[in-house]
Amino acid sequence: MRILTRLAFVFLVPALLLAGQKVPEKNLPDLYKDWLNLVVYHIQPVERDVFLQLTNSRDRDLFIETFWKQRDPTPGTPENEYRDELLKRFKYVNEFLGRATTREGWRTDMGRIHMVLGPPASIERFDATIGLVPCQSWSYYGDARKDLPPQYILLFYQRGGVGEYKLYDPVSDGPVRLLQNQRDISDPFDYEGLHDKIYDLAPTLAELSLTRIPGEFNYDFSPSPRNAILLADILNSPKKDVNPSYASHFLNYKGVVSTEYLTNFVESHSSTALIQDPVTGLRFLHFSIVPTDVNVDAYVPKNQFYCNFRADISLRNGEDIIFQYSREFPLYFPESDWDRVKANGLAVEDSFPIIEGKFKLSVLLTNTVGKQFSVLEKDVEVPPAKASPSIEGPFLGYRFETIQRDVHYPFKVNDRKLVTDPKKTYARADEIAVLFNVLNATEDLLRNGEARIVVRGLREANPVQKSYTLRLSAYPSGRILSISQSIPASDLDPDYYEILVRLVGADGGVLDEKMESFIVSPSPALGHPIANAKGLALANQFLYRYMLAQQSEKMNRLKAAGSLYEQAFQLNADYKEGVVMYGNFLNKVGAFEEALKVAEHLRADDRRQFPYHVIRGLALMGQEKLGDALTDLLLANRMYNSDTNVLNALGTCYQRMGKKAEALDAFKASLTLNPNQEAIKKLVEELSK
Repeated sequence: MRILTRLAFVFLVPALLLAGQKVPEKNLPDLYKDWLNLVVYHIQPVERDVFLQLTNSRDRDLFIETFWKQRDPTPGTPENEYRDELLKRFKYVNEFLGRATTREGWRTDMGRIHMVLGPPASIERFDATIGLVPCQSWSYYGDARKDLPPQYILLFYQRGGVGEYKLYDPVSDGPVRLLQNQRDISDPFDYEGLHDKIYDLAPTLAELSLTRIPGEFNYDFSPSPRNAILLADILNSPKKDVNPSYASHFLNYKGVVSTEYLTNFVESHSSTALIQDPVTGLRFLHFSIVPTDVNVDAYVPKNQFYCNFRADISLRNGEDIIFQYSREFPLYFPESDWDRVKANGLAVEDSFPIIEGKFKLSVLLTNTVGKQFSVLEKDVEVPPAKASPSIEGPFLGYRFETIQRDVHYPFKVNDRKLVTDPKKTYARADEIAVLFNVLNATEDLLRNGEARIVVRGLREANPVQKSYTLRLSAYPSGRILSISQSIPASDLDPDYYEILVRLVGADGGVLDEKMESFIVSPSPALGHPIANAKGLALANQFLYRYMLAQQSEKMNRLKAAGSLYEQAFQLNADYKEGVVMYGNFLNKVGAFEEALKVAEHLRADDRRQFPYHVIRGLALMGQEKLGDALTDLLLANRMYNSDTNVLNALGTCYQRMGKKAEALDAFKASLTLNPNQEAIKKLVEELSK
């Protein structure tokens, strides 16, 4: 772990195009129409929807490449067996299964099943049996992971004895459809009689007339309703192994993530926690994201492997970005740890202070070594702070680490860092680490109150239940009381669990309660991801005040923003980037005299002469000291003549001084840089008259 004193701020703006216009399939170039035909039984609705929203061939080609990568059974090799097999099936069905019809082979029932399941394990034909229409049975072995039985048989028949082979349905078609002389059948629902009649002609066909699953039909010989369920499972089976979220991420981030990353979306597990820090008193949003796959490179001189993660974090309120930053996580580990990393994964953790409100959190995690990207997206609600005693948490991990109190880390409270696994699944050998805060505890509650932890299993028969009572007086008192507890997973049977934390007053009444869930696995041991985080020395907590000030300003909470800017500035008046932010804010709210005072902290800074003169110029203009303002603004414009704010301020100064020609020149120069300034366009029109 590493202590940082600075954070980098970036702009992360996902495309957010999922509700965009679709290109009609008929308007696609033939190349892409052919591709949709190839994958029609394998593509998920979300994937198809995204593909039809792409507007150029480059994006479509990248999407197709990504589509195949998501299904590649051996991603470390140049071959893609899934794609090759599908192309092979497509060629076969169009060559051999469309001969008895005017339709292309992939559109027929046989073609559809062959495209979904591949060639059958065996085929039995009943083409020349007198009394029966031509039939074929295709036998398959099922995959329980796709909800398919160990064996099933699909029957195809020629309706009326002619045309293409149709997929037989025991319920909607019925055994009568398999007989040639159907007019002689008095009761088409006499399943037992029809079964016996077919049995006399072709014994193995008789059972297939009732069921697709050998041995499974009703006592009265009526077809099992599971036939329809099985067919639905069969047709859905190619789509079960792929999470379609990559498709929406491809669309949303194609304007943000560079081309070489777009085809390498990696699923991830993630978790978040809102925790109030006892040292600073601020509320932090913590997150952990664990990609399911990590590409690494070798650093030969030191016999190490390495990768480099970049996390781009943004917080939105509606469509407005109210906060964003980025951090780098370069990771090196010895070659001997590679098997552990590959098996357990790497977790990237971070945290940042957050104001009250409802937001959308987006974390774009890119591995610059492997050109992979993962995404965490979650709705976050930060409720108003309570004045009454309450519980915050519980938060779960698989162990605690002790870290110095004067450094802030993700999932750390005081000197206890919770080491998390977003899956919240524990083996019998694990400890279940439980962390929660008691907020706003009164003196009476601290002396006589309790926290009660109840762990209860969710199975119906004899569920496990454990209780733990913790006296609050056993912990150091404070407005924020942090409590940690470890529970041996070996005390719990394998099951799904809820953990309930209750805050109980001196009179025995429940003041608040919160719940979380977890799983105890029957496995004796489980691997957990290796956590990677960076700390920030609390001597630099002025940075957190600036972050909160920015968020408040973006939410137009100007009074709160002003207070936070002032706190941050007083904590460290030498942090020049913060001085620039504070000076600009003061001009924004009309505090021009204060802006001039703050700007003086930049006077001797050679690197920040441009913002120094801008802040001074705008403040002097706000005080109607136009001549002095013009001096600073002209100096700023000489340093950088492509800033529309400076040009517009110059134009305003000239206009107020009655210098229309100079004002017009400044406003026109601004419009050249940004033509979409309607207010400036109107000023130019008025001045031109």
